[in-house]
Amino acid sequence: MSTTGQDLGQLKKAYDKDGYAVFRGVLDEELMREAKAHIEWLIAKYPEKRPEQMSHDLVANDPFWVRLISDERLLDIAEQFIGPDIALFASHYISKPAYDGQPVLWHQDGSYWPLEPMNVVTLWLAVDDSVPENGCLRVIPGTQTMSLQEMKRNTQTANVLESEVDPALVEESKAVDLILKSGDVSVHHPNIIHGSEPNHSPMRRCGLTIRYIPASTRITVPNWSCAFLLRGEAVPGINTYVKKPAFKAGEHMAFRGSEKWI
Repeated sequence: MSTTGQDLGQLKKAYDKDGYAVFRGVLDEELMREAKAHIEWLIAKYPEKRPEQMSHDLVANDPFWVRLISDERLLDIAEQFIGPDIALFASHYISKPAYDGQPVLWHQDGSYWPLEPMNVVTLWLAVDDSVPENGCLRVIPGTQTMSLQEMKRNTQTANVLESEVDPALVEESKAVDLILKSGDVSVHHPNIIHGSEPNHSPMRRCGLTIRYIPASTRITVPNWSCAFLLRGEAVPGINTYVKKPAFKAGEHMAFRGSEKWI
């Protein structure tokens, strides 16, 4: 794959063994500058929301967001895991502000999702450099073989999901920090136990989660707002896909190529 120069076979083997893989240098610096501007634009537009909560309900009316998750380099990665007929299920910026970024407690993504079957892959795009000091993503390798557990509500400490997996299931000593540069992408399985620490550093830590599904996976909630068919063909009778949003000057953030989104 030309965007990474890495051995796809080895990365796929790592994913199958450990439940995650890391792709380096996937997106270019200019696009990442636009992504950084986008999260700042979103934070200014939605001051009532925590920066960690720029979620999938905002995607449907955001041309740049749809342009970003439609990038061919990201779809090329997703295709290695779910095949050529690719749709978006959800996407979420988790932007942890400097000094005040909330943690994401240990959890399994698939426990939250209305998908049948649970055939889905998450690409985690590092918008900012992501290191232990600013609360990088952490995974527990091998836990993708665990069945999905019911998440338990936890609001004792402010956290992004307000819930967690049973702590008795977490062997934190086995956790791996995913240290990423802006433009790197990690890929993880819906069953793997993962989370991240709070950000008490002077550096922001922004990541964009992108949940891709094959067109054969059904979204069981009707009228899902950000179900976009991004590559390949729809499977009849499975999902209803929405039209990509048109760019409107003054309403949306301008970006390279925005004049084509009409």
